[in-house]
Amino acid sequence: MANTYTQLYVQIIFAVKHRENLIQEKYRIEVEKYICGIIKNNKSKPLAIFCNPDHIHILIGLHPTMAVSDITRDIKANSSNFINEKNWFSGKFNWQVGYGAFTYSKSQLDNVIKYILNQPNHHRKKTFKEEYLSFLKAFEIEYDEKYLFEWYE
Repeated sequence: MANTYTQLYVQIIFAVKHRENLIQEKYRIEVEKYICGIIKNNKSKPLAIFCNPDHIHILIGLHPTMAVSDITRDIKANSSNFINEKNWFSGKFNWQVGYGAFTYSKSQLDNVIKYILNQPNHHRKKTFKEEYLSFLKAFEIEYDEKYLFEWYE
């Protein structure tokens, strides 16, 4: 792609189906490494990732030939297959339908990376629902609550 220059930074957030706490700490790093491989195989750069037990945050330097929807689909499908092949728990692992994707400038990257890597401390103060709704508000995204993730309190 001669003469194509881009700077595309996207944070993608999605949840485990039924918001179950299935990504145990002992498996977290292995899942994160696998997802980083998926991102690299899609010509993009993983910049930060954190798998919470019930949801995930990923910051990607997106290749200009990749659509956010395509890379998210690949991450969700391939990581679900990986987790299921590992047989870490009884039943079938799935991610919930849908995702959030939020863009950033280069000057915001340090703060976004710190935010993602600090997820355990962050969620001591704020639930995933509160966090996600604050993203939608901060990015001024209109939404219908009936189409958001399934919330289990």
